[in-house]
Amino acid sequence: MDGAAAAPKVRTEVKDHVGIITLSDPSTLNAAGAELTAELQAGVEAFVADEAVRCIVITGEGRGFCSGANLSGGRVGGGGGGGKGPNESLLKVYNPFVSTLRKSPKPTVAAVNGVAAGVGVSLALACDLCIAAQSAYFLLAFRRIGLVPDGGATWLLPRLVGKARAMELMLLGEKLPATTALDWGLINRCVPDAELMDKALEIAGALASGPSSLGLTRNLVWQALDAEWHLQLEAEAYAQGDAGRSEDAREGIAAFVQKRPAEFKGR
Repeated sequence: MDGAAAAPKVRTEVKDHVGIITLSDPSTLNAAGAELTAELQAGVEAFVADEAVRCIVITGEGRGFCSGANLSGGRVGGGGGGGKGPNESLLKVYNPFVSTLRKSPKPTVAAVNGVAAGVGVSLALACDLCIAAQSAYFLLAFRRIGLVPDGGATWLLPRLVGKARAMELMLLGEKLPATTALDWGLINRCVPDAELMDKALEIAGALASGPSSLGLTRNLVWQALDAEWHLQLEAEAYAQGDAGRSEDAREGIAAFVQKRPAEFKGR
């Protein structure tokens, strides 16, 4: 029908304090066009603001997690005519999103259900934990299109798998099966396809039932990747001060003293 609104490319739902974001453009294997990424950003921001949500899961619909850039959507290129300057869509759309994900005050889990390519790899690895189906694989094939890895891939990969393997993934552009990604330490779990969401939600549920200090912990770990020793010790002290003043800490300590399971409320 003329004038009808386009179908959303991202779906969201909440289950037991877990916010689930599903990339929903299966005809493109959930290619990360500007529209999809904007909806993804909005979904993450909404869950961060929602006090009922205590963990965020990101997954894909269909056969792909995220097939990377939507090359037909005009994302790539810094302008013709021999000019200089950055890729504007990265500066305005993609970089702000992966930065939002990295700085989330709530734990995040990627459930990689199929191919994760290009910026889809960055999306998966920008989450705190990454669970992949056995049929999934990771691919950074920028060499085939004359471009460079983006979305934080050149920062993330060397820190996760070391320089040699990061160079192999980015310069050779070969598929990395989920089983090998697990062996390399790139992901946290590799499970049978049919069990992916059950396992991801099990892990997310454990995080969602935990104390608010989990958000402080995940931010300390991200910060530590570049921090100097003395600055990280100071950051831990401030985070511990915030955690120690929380309702969850009071409950956790009381439960420990009373020898009973703690009932955290995420605050």
